[in-house]
Amino acid sequence: MIGTSWKMNITVSGAAAWLAAARPLLEPLTAERDLFVLPSFPAIHVARTALAGSAIGWGGQDLHQDDAGAHTGDISGSMLADLGCRYAEIGHSERRRDHGETDAIVGAKVRAALRWDLTPIVCVGERDAGAVEPAWAMVEAQLEGALGGLGPTELERVVVAYEPVWAIGEGAAAADPSHVAALHVAIDAWLTARGAAIPRVLYGGSVDERNAAQLLACDGVGGLFVGRAALDPRRFAAIAATPIAGSPRVTTLERSA
Repeated sequence: MIGTSWKMNITVSGAAAWLAAARPLLEPLTAERDLFVLPSFPAIHVARTALAGSAIGWGGQDLHQDDAGAHTGDISGSMLADLGCRYAEIGHSERRRDHGETDAIVGAKVRAALRWDLTPIVCVGERDAGAVEPAWAMVEAQLEGALGGLGPTELERVVVAYEPVWAIGEGAAAADPSHVAALHVAIDAWLTARGAAIPRVLYGGSVDERNAAQLLACDGVGGLFVGRAALDPRRFAAIAATPIAGSPRVTTLERSA
């Protein structure tokens, strides 16, 4: 599984151009890997039109925990579902930073996504670079807050994106492969212990076409969540085409229902 969130980038007209360039490059890859794009909210309808009939999924970068009501400027799961979305990104560190989102709010949003048959892409990650143990302590708390109480069937529908905050943004570098592997194995074990038979765990944080193969080869990594490198559709396609060493498939994960 490989996808991208555009964040607050690419206008509606730019989205049409990006998707027109990307679709012919990505379409041949969909037989072997799940691919998705999370545009800005105004551009979701553009993705719906441009990707009609494609196996490439699209979704939103957030949703409100309530299904309707007096929530100015917010988007509900029902609205995303009505736009044909398959995914909803939840709990990104920038949402936590800019909007004060807590683990409890993230957990409520996960349940809202599940109510509308959306696949939650739940972002977790430690703030500061350092040893594995304190990083895992923070990530584990985020997992408990967001996913605690969900049953095995619900956990099977969740994708976790491990994105260390210190590895995100211009000038940052991806986490060391040994650190990536340690955290992914721990997340995988956490999900498995709660009944998720096939945990889906992506790595995000300064992913590009130069490090994609190395990151995909890390234990526990089931795919990539790409940021700024994906703003160029050709670069995103190059990342999406990256094989795992020794395997013809980017992921052995089953396609979401």
